[in-house]
Amino acid sequence: MRLSKIKQFLLRNLSLRILAVLIALGLWFFVNAGQREAQANLLVPVEYRGLPTGLTITNRRPDFVSLSISGPRTLLSLLDPGRLTVRMDLRGLTPGQAELKITPEMFRIPRQTTIDRIVPSQITLDVDQIMTRELPVRLSINGQVASGLAVGSIDIKPPVVSVTGPSHALRSLDAIDTMPFDVQGATEPVSRYVQLQDVGTSIKLSTNWVLATVKLQEVIAEREFHDVPVTVRNSDRKFLLHPQRVSLTVRGPQKSLSRLALDGSVWVDARDLGVGWFDAPVQVDLPKGLEVVHEYPDKVRLRLYRSKLEDRS
Repeated sequence: MRLSKIKQFLLRNLSLRILAVLIALGLWFFVNAGQREAQANLLVPVEYRGLPTGLTITNRRPDFVSLSISGPRTLLSLLDPGRLTVRMDLRGLTPGQAELKITPEMFRIPRQTTIDRIVPSQITLDVDQIMTRELPVRLSINGQVASGLAVGSIDIKPPVVSVTGPSHALRSLDAIDTMPFDVQGATEPVSRYVQLQDVGTSIKLSTNWVLATVKLQEVIAEREFHDVPVTVRNSDRKFLLHPQRVSLTVRGPQKSLSRLALDGSVWVDARDLGVGWFDAPVQVDLPKGLEVVHEYPDKVRLRLYRSKLEDRS
């Protein structure tokens, strides 16, 4: 019985010793493994501070830099990218191109660790002056109005907008265009709000909408008439005309021209003329809104005889 207790004691003591050895080996392994050299790659945020008032950065700037850090594995595991944020001081910048270097000294890392690589190690910023200009609004018309009509006057409210942005971008602008304004098939004035086109995220407009009104007018065209007979008015005498026909060019609304007929409308006036030969100016009766822009010839030879025209009644 006593011998059995002794054996149990010895076995328990041996187990404790084995456990102690295993714990010691684990601690040794943990300490030595933690001290082994390793490398960590981190994306670290970049903050930009202190840009002078009235300036803006026009190119795309990096929001992160990549760091390669070497050192003991245990220390590397404790690194927090948010706490390594690099802050770029932009005070004192002027319009133009600025080169900002990023060095290892700008990061707070534990001792026994080393920054091996920074990508990018230099940031290039395009700095420009912010300016404001007043630019006219230009309506972009889409579609065709009804036949015989054309776009007349265009009224835009407001006709001018304030545009603020980098000076180099504003110098290339001469107007702000609208989105397409549809007038397809219109027969009367068209009025509606229309949005201004996007001119880039770096440019701000005083308003994004304008009220546009498009008024219509008749299409003005010209039409040629050939071999139009000439008549004589205000005389009861027999006559002779040379030539007896003329050619005309008439200008006016397209619809009116399309249905215009000149038979009996071209004439010479024989009022107060006696017997003989005369150079008689050619006259034309036209509806309101039409005009003669060219006639050939503009005079004809008219001969009046003593004999009267036969009474046709």
